[in-house]
Amino acid sequence: MMDTLSIGDMTSALTDAREITHMERVGAHSHIRGLGLDERLEIRPQCQGMVGQVAARRAAGIVVKMINEGKIAGRAVLLAGPPGSGKTAIAMGISKALGSDTPFINMAASEVFSLEMSKTEALTQALRKAIGIRIKEETEIIEGEVVEILIETPASAVGQRTGKLTLKTTEMETIYELGQKMIDNCIKEKIQAGDVVTFDKATGRIVKMGRSFSRARDYDATGAQTRFVQCPDGELQKRKEVVHVVSIHEMDVINSRAQGFLALFSGDTGEIKSEIREGINVKVGEWREEGKAEVVPGVLFIDEVCQVM
Repeated sequence: MMDTLSIGDMTSALTDAREITHMERVGAHSHIRGLGLDERLEIRPQCQGMVGQVAARRAAGIVVKMINEGKIAGRAVLLAGPPGSGKTAIAMGISKALGSDTPFINMAASEVFSLEMSKTEALTQALRKAIGIRIKEETEIIEGEVVEILIETPASAVGQRTGKLTLKTTEMETIYELGQKMIDNCIKEKIQAGDVVTFDKATGRIVKMGRSFSRARDYDATGAQTRFVQCPDGELQKRKEVVHVVSIHEMDVINSRAQGFLALFSGDTGEIKSEIREGINVKVGEWREEGKAEVVPGVLFIDEVCQVM
């Protein structure tokens, strides 16, 4: 079996690639958040972005229930109907109903013939994109509420910027000197006083958890996306279990010596050797036995599937 990257190296590479390639996209189905069903699989009118197709949505709810109970793993569901009848919307609703981390891959059968690879390889990659791996790892983080952030730029615009960040919890307050990477990340994330943030000491990555409840009255109005959280307690520096969800295909690409993780930037992965996939399968199996990872089944939706049958 060929060597594979460690969990830390793999998640770090994926984080870098996703930060660069991430793009907010608003499409025809980006408003869908589920199937619009209650606990008894009864239709809720105009709920979770779904309207109409009552019978199909209820049937999709039964499929979701069977998936959650492990009774339909690895099976295919055929959605038939004329263009615009809601096939893609129902497939998207199924993936959302399964959970926010559930991978959803949408492709047209015609794409298979336009790619510079065999039909088998294209379908294999699509299937492995739809299988997620939830990886757990412990890392050292700094978590607190931003009291003050100061970033100074030289007057001549030549030279490095300097910065200081004051963080607090309910029990302590500390001032940190910021390096260039941290300054760039703070500017990118638009960090300001009152934000509750988490810093990953190993990668320098910053995650904005939300606004502190103590700053809830700073503004008369806030956006719908604004989230208020409590100020963290305890020590500023702590060890925390971090969960990453990646697809098996992304792991294949990162461990491909011919392409490397740089292929994630361009999207041109080419054909991946079977030996790499076998090695990834073995490694994922070991992580599952050690309790470091678990499989997240996803949804692969192939439009006009009759073309590849």
